[in-house]
Amino acid sequence: MQFLFTWLITAISLLITAYVIPGIFIKSFFAATFAAIVMGVINAIVRPILILFTFPLTFLSLGLFLFVVNAIAFSLVSYLTPGFSIDTFWDALFGSIILSLVSGFFGQLLEPKE
Repeated sequence: MQFLFTWLITAISLLITAYVIPGIFIKSFFAATFAAIVMGVINAIVRPILILFTFPLTFLSLGLFLFVVNAIAFSLVSYLTPGFSIDTFWDALFGSIILSLVSGFFGQLLEPKE
């Protein structure tokens, strides 16, 4: 049940992010839900490998390079998802920040009570 909850929050957050950032386009809610699944796979498999390889840069930048890693992962999601596109790297960077904020906000606001 928690998986479905997180999946829907991520899909809705993607739609809100696409509405806020003009360079991000999502054709439908189905594309957003599919992108949420792809994002989960990318964040579970590819992102840790990117973090491992970019650890020296992340260490030297005091963690700020993680924003770039998140933007790369976000761009990879758009590349692998039909109906979801990002125009520029800056759109991916700001989009990943907005997505994190919106998803975290909705996750806290709508968190199921135990």
